[in-house]
Amino acid sequence: PAIRIPFPPEAEKMKSTLTSIGMTKQVEEFEQTMNRAAEDAAKEALPILRDAVTGMSVSDGFAILKGGDRAATDYLSGKTTASLTEKFATIVANSTKKVALTSYWTPLAKGYNKAGMFTGAKAVDPDLDAYVTQKAIDGLFTLIGEEEAKSRKDPIMSALCAFPTLRPAPSRW
Repeated sequence: PAIRIPFPPEAEKMKSTLTSIGMTKQVEEFEQTMNRAAEDAAKEALPILRDAVTGMSVSDGFAILKGGDRAATDYLSGKTTASLTEKFATIVANSTKKVALTSYWTPLAKGYNKAGMFTGAKAVDPDLDAYVTQKAIDGLFTLIGEEEAKSRKDPIMSALCAFPTLRPAPSRW
């Protein structure tokens, strides 16, 4: 729930209008498809994150150790966001094309924006793929930040979970 991608916030009025006219199922399917696209993209993050960690300098490592609660997360974000955006954008675009999601969203958003010129409604961004890509990256760093917080709170347990071979062998008594 913490990283679920919602209907674009600037389109809440559109969402409420659609649900009020009986399109709740379509709105839910739309949100589910956005989240599946983000999940598809997130599967490809590991090599990019690994490269950032293996390319870390000793001074980067010390800065993370001595840094604040999100030092490692901030380091990874700074080193990988551009690469993740590039990688995720392609995957998200392919995922949303499979279900023709943007073919429905773009005309709706553009039509809504045209109508908004007369009604004063706030415009919505017709680039759904960019929205999903950014939300996928935000969600990834939310999860990384949560894991970092756990590690800083209990570093020994985190090491044991990360490296199961360090755990003591079960007693055979």
